[in-house]
Amino acid sequence: MSHRPIFSICIPAYNRACFLRPLLDSIFQQDFKDFEIVVCEDNSAERNEISEIIDGYQKKFPGVIIYNENPVNLGYDGNIRNLVEKASGKFCFFMGNDDLMSPGALSEVANLVHTHKNIGMVLKSYAWFDGDFNNISQVVRYFLEERVFKAGKQAVQVCLRRSGVIAGYIVNRDAAHAAATNQFDGSLYYQMHLTASVLVTMDAVFTPNILVLCRNGIPPDFGNSSSESEKYVPGSFTAQARVNMIAGVIAVVRHLKESKGVDVIDEVMRDYANYFYAYIRDQLNLPLHKYWRLYREFSSMGFSKYLLFHMYFFLAFILGQKRFDWIIKKSQQLLGRSLQFK
Repeated sequence: MSHRPIFSICIPAYNRACFLRPLLDSIFQQDFKDFEIVVCEDNSAERNEISEIIDGYQKKFPGVIIYNENPVNLGYDGNIRNLVEKASGKFCFFMGNDDLMSPGALSEVANLVHTHKNIGMVLKSYAWFDGDFNNISQVVRYFLEERVFKAGKQAVQVCLRRSGVIAGYIVNRDAAHAAATNQFDGSLYYQMHLTASVLVTMDAVFTPNILVLCRNGIPPDFGNSSSESEKYVPGSFTAQARVNMIAGVIAVVRHLKESKGVDVIDEVMRDYANYFYAYIRDQLNLPLHKYWRLYREFSSMGFSKYLLFHMYFFLAFILGQKRFDWIIKKSQQLLGRSLQFK
């Protein structure tokens, strides 16, 4: 029987060829070597450039990179599922196609999954950088110490919202593969379905050590597949895109209740309401009537019963993004930790 690696480093490739070399270098510079890299190129305009880069690394590191070219554009969610299917490692460690893996990240995660049993997901800490990776603009660290969250409601309600950023999303490969479905294609949150499904029966562990560095200011590329074309506009997140994404989260937790009997709907929606600024931050330049329409759409989803939801909507619009960001930053400093507002 051939050796099964601990990690499959899964990269959903779509354009952004200029960032691929730094990403691959950050992986090959890791001090833990028991991994494969799985790249699924999703029929982008930069396929040839991506293929040439991969070919060079395959020659330099033979047998490590598995490269696939999707015959049609699967979209974000479909390609995440595709990567899980093609991975052979015990854990899928996802990386965004423009991000970097922090030094020592694989060693840190390997230690966690060997120390703790029945781990379905590793909840990361991570950082955002502007331009150069040394220019860190924000650190996202949910807790100050390592924690284990037991399978079931506790693990799901803690980890679901915090699974939004794909870079550093680490999940048990076999459990994720068993949960495969196209039901949530077009939500841009397929990993949240995986989180909900896997953590019903498996634990999650959080690490305060930064595992990945995420690149700030890169426009989103969603909206090119058949499942996304009517929901998203490449290059930006419209108000309707934000509504679609939150609706996808709600669909995931409702499906969890119906299929597994685990009801975390109120807990998850309250968690979103407590940090709702993240989902309206890029909509504060809307005309008042459109902003009001957005508020009413989110209210109709059930967020109207949470006080912080209303506070974020009205205070952020009155103060504007720059001043509200300053308030958030000062609040983080007072709390002595960083909170996710991305």
